[in-house]
Amino acid sequence: MSDRPVINKRDFLKKAGLGAAAVGASTIAAPNIVRAQSQIKWRLQTYAGASLAEHVIKPSIDEFNKAANGEMVIELYTADQLVPQGELFRAVQNGTIDAAQSDDDSMAAPVDVSVFGAYFPFASRYGLDVPVLWEWYGLREIWEEAYAEVPGVTWLSAGAWDPCNFVTTKPIRSLEDLKGLRVFTFPTGGKFLERFGVVPVTLPWEDIEVAIQTNELDGVAWCGATET
Repeated sequence: MSDRPVINKRDFLKKAGLGAAAVGASTIAAPNIVRAQSQIKWRLQTYAGASLAEHVIKPSIDEFNKAANGEMVIELYTADQLVPQGELFRAVQNGTIDAAQSDDDSMAAPVDVSVFGAYFPFASRYGLDVPVLWEWYGLREIWEEAYAEVPGVTWLSAGAWDPCNFVTTKPIRSLEDLKGLRVFTFPTGGKFLERFGVVPVTLPWEDIEVAIQTNELDGVAWCGATET
């Protein structure tokens, strides 16, 4: 049997400082706070490699651990450290790890919304489009409903980066120009681009820049491509 403490959702939200609106970070940090008998530990694996994780997840983990005041600690693991990226969803579902940060597509989430890959419908201009669609136009309910159909996991929230950019080392003036291009992209995007002759390539994110410089890759279809 596991000696991991059992905690319900309401208790977790209170201990994590995410409960009632009146509970703020300053209250969590109070020296006379009542501590749990044993520290809660979560192992969270992100889709990102070590260098990218420093920007897309580590600051949030650090802030959470600080606010939890020792009652709960999230241990961060980067891409493939504990399980392969393609097995990330199942690892959470089976209890191998406690949480994951990833797009639906590359972690092989068995939900119909994974067809969108990492990219939400109509979020075509800015990263801020996503929280607006999520909070005000129904995407939260759609994603929560999709994940409610899968046992053993709970969808927590959406993160927002910039929209997907398609950049290549050669000019693209027609569909014919796409044929044979080796492009790094997410799985669903790769399946779509294959229809036009693109060859999807999978590499660690940290290797992408060098792969383009050495002509191993001809392009990238990914968020943040214009800022890398």
